[in-house]
Amino acid sequence: MRLPDNFAHAFLPYPAVPVANAPQGPLAGLSFAVKDLFDVAGYPTGGGNPLLLALSGVKKATAPTVQRLLDAGARFVGKTHTDELAFSMNGKNAHFGTPVNGGAPDRIPGGSSSGSAAAVSNRLCDFALGTDTGGSVRAPASHCGLFGIRPTHGRISLQDCLDLAPGFDTCGFFSRDAETFARVADVLLGTDPVGLPTRVRLLRPADLWRLLAADVVEALTPARARVEAALGGAGACDAVLDSFDTMYWSFRHLQGREAWTVDGPFIERFAPPLGPGVAERFAWSKQVTDAQVESAARFRAAYRAHLASLLGDDGVLLMPTMPDIAPLLAAGEAELEDYRNAAIRMLCVSGLSGFPQVTLPLARRLGAPLGISLLGPAGSDRSLVALAERIAAA
Repeated sequence: MRLPDNFAHAFLPYPAVPVANAPQGPLAGLSFAVKDLFDVAGYPTGGGNPLLLALSGVKKATAPTVQRLLDAGARFVGKTHTDELAFSMNGKNAHFGTPVNGGAPDRIPGGSSSGSAAAVSNRLCDFALGTDTGGSVRAPASHCGLFGIRPTHGRISLQDCLDLAPGFDTCGFFSRDAETFARVADVLLGTDPVGLPTRVRLLRPADLWRLLAADVVEALTPARARVEAALGGAGACDAVLDSFDTMYWSFRHLQGREAWTVDGPFIERFAPPLGPGVAERFAWSKQVTDAQVESAARFRAAYRAHLASLLGDDGVLLMPTMPDIAPLLAAGEAELEDYRNAAIRMLCVSGLSGFPQVTLPLARRLGAPLGISLLGPAGSDRSLVALAERIAAA
């Protein structure tokens, strides 16, 4: 059964349908919510768009990742709002409204997993599933004061989940505390193929830190010192290959082409009214050329090799999660788009490489949460969660 959440606007108002969970298991006693991209038997899957919701119908089967949580004893409490077609980073849905940021109610929650972050940050459940294509778990986790993970691409199943850009889509999750975060990680991630060593080689990418304004660096400095003290200090490095512009446009072109491939036929057939920002991004995505995609694909392969070489099997980047705290709810569309574009320059490190990134809620500025991240080699997901546990306990 879904908990009441009128104050947080986190859940879709679907009629409650019983969803059975195992009476015992490693997640027994925990409740969870699911972003409305995943199928859950007895519920529609709306994807943040009214027409898509109308076409959905009630699903007869539950997505395997959701089922794993149920089989581990976790209790399902409802489906959560998402940005329209998951193609935004703000959390403001023109059709269904904006979930409330439990860490800073006067600021956007971040998207597109906005409802899941709102549900957890407002204590309506213990953890929640989201998806992260360009930052849709990491951004709301940072904005709402939560632990969040974008796993290694392909690590957690997205079967029976609506796509945005399959070459970048991942299944992540949120929690308020490191202990719950680790319990969920045990179920969804299992054991790393090749885990990080006990003593990692912590690296501080100077080029990423230079993107921050001085007051944001100041706010993150105690958190950075806490992480470095817990993990034995950090060495300097540069994480960017070629330039930030090359990375940004490579990510945008590849994501745009895939997003149009997935949703373009729906948009062209039905011409649904799309909200501000979303409509412009899809219109832009339609214009991405084959030459741009080919160039971006070559760069992505080179960037993966570059980052793999930098990290080896023991390196971890200590980096800002987002450029700043969440923008105010009153911010205009142009300001939000500028913020999104700045964020992509940080977030695309994980997106282009496919490597895992964990964000920790260790800082605040102007009374609002601000995350700091660990990014490790491909397949080091559970090890990164263990590092987050160690830092939280330090």
